[in-house]
Amino acid sequence: MKIIVVGGVAGGATTVARLRRLDEHAQIILFERGNHISFANCGLPYYIGDVIQNKEELLLQTPKSFQNRFGVEVRVGQEVIQINRTQKTVVVKQLQTGKVYEESYEKLVLSPGAEPINPFQNLKTDKVRTLRSVDDAVSIKDFLEKQRPKKVAIIGGGYIGVEMAENLSKYEKMEIAILEKANHLIAPLDEDMANIIHKNLQKHGVKLYLNCGVEAIEESKNGAKLKLTLENNQILEADFVILSIGVKPETTLARQCGLTVNQKGSILVNEWMQTSDPDIYALGDAVQVTNYVTKLPAYIPLAGPANKQARVVANHICNIAHQNTSYQGTVGSSILKIYEYTLGMTGINEATCKVYQLPYRVIILSPYSHATYYPGATLLTIKALYEPKTGKLLGAQVWGKNSVDKITDILATAIRMDMTAYDLEQLELCYAPPFSSAKSPVNLLGNAIENELNGLVETITWEEVEKQENPYILDVRTKEEYESSHIAGAVFIPLDELRQNLAKLEKDKTILVYCHTGLRSYLACRILNQNGFSTKNITGGYSFYKQTH
Repeated sequence: MKIIVVGGVAGGATTVARLRRLDEHAQIILFERGNHISFANCGLPYYIGDVIQNKEELLLQTPKSFQNRFGVEVRVGQEVIQINRTQKTVVVKQLQTGKVYEESYEKLVLSPGAEPINPFQNLKTDKVRTLRSVDDAVSIKDFLEKQRPKKVAIIGGGYIGVEMAENLSKYEKMEIAILEKANHLIAPLDEDMANIIHKNLQKHGVKLYLNCGVEAIEESKNGAKLKLTLENNQILEADFVILSIGVKPETTLARQCGLTVNQKGSILVNEWMQTSDPDIYALGDAVQVTNYVTKLPAYIPLAGPANKQARVVANHICNIAHQNTSYQGTVGSSILKIYEYTLGMTGINEATCKVYQLPYRVIILSPYSHATYYPGATLLTIKALYEPKTGKLLGAQVWGKNSVDKITDILATAIRMDMTAYDLEQLELCYAPPFSSAKSPVNLLGNAIENELNGLVETITWEEVEKQENPYILDVRTKEEYESSHIAGAVFIPLDELRQNLAKLEKDKTILVYCHTGLRSYLACRILNQNGFSTKNITGGYSFYKQTH
């Protein structure tokens, strides 16, 4: 069998390696128009920030090592420019010589990835860059070290934009700004959780311009400065601009040869990653996937799913696939380092639930990363969405200094296995004081959801509180906490004095109760409910309020 794979990195290179393990005798050719077939593109910002100091560490396989190990033909610097489906051939251009030739195939795999969105392509200057390849990273780092720009503007506040802001902080006396068209950074985050990110970035000197799309970029007459015109007509100056607006599927080849794509250009594939032509497969950032939670079409460009899709493709081509090995959708799990903190995300957010009118409830916890009597315990913030009738977990966002990856991974697994709150509280997870608590944060999350499912407490979010006219709020923290800061107009009765002061509360109103993190207010709700009061526990407590406002 003769198999051609177009594009390397996560999807293409992984497909080739798996194909060779399954079929020692297949003829496999890997085409890559760049110079690198397998590199750690997620590590590029960290090379610019000198965390990774040697660019060779970003290269997972060189063309020569890949060819030697897997016995495949690796043709770098060669671009597939056309697919002839009827003849089952591809047209290839050697970029260095300009020579054009044809190559036949029996099976064709497309892994072209995605390309950075750049609405300013007509601007010819080396002061405006995108980051996609190792060569891009080397060029950007070289510019920064030689030119030492004083003002850098990052347009777009997604993963790469935020990572770049942190890594540019290593350059002294550099003013860094992120300009984001939406009202918050990191699109998969909910706005309240994103506000925590905003405060952390601002604490480290990063300027944020939200609700600020960039209309135009102009170079000064002498070429020394860039002038950025924002949608609100504000003018900003910068010495260097990094575009991190997002990516779009690079599917020119697929569209030209008549493969079915959606309105946004993503290639449509079945559960075996076959396109509308059964002899052509596609994977990675170029394809439309199914969101595992909503079961609806989605575009989720992540390296993890691309690697899993590569295995599905190779298995199907080599006829060893069965139903359980098909690609069944993307959960959308991701993690991000932001200075001394970590942000983890999995599943869907509130915005998605609202767009598709999916019923959901919110629970917010602030547990510690491990037993508090062991040194080094730090506070976490966990926001989870669940299905009201079943308690099934829909999504989660986790923020903290420690254990974020562990907790997010467990919750991602829970979503993938359709677990409910009852499953979460029964999970038997590792415990020793340096690592967790006897009741892990995941168990506590299950407990909190189960309490609401069983009618022991009703929760309300701060967003919902603020929409009410004259809400009746009770603060059950200590006197010291209350005097430090509190919600204006809140009735103050410490939890330990609540039973003796029930007469001070109005029974004809629903009492909205808060403490620091939500635990003491839950206890207060239980006391009040059993004494004839109507209550709601403000999920996340005052800690979450202060972090997100």
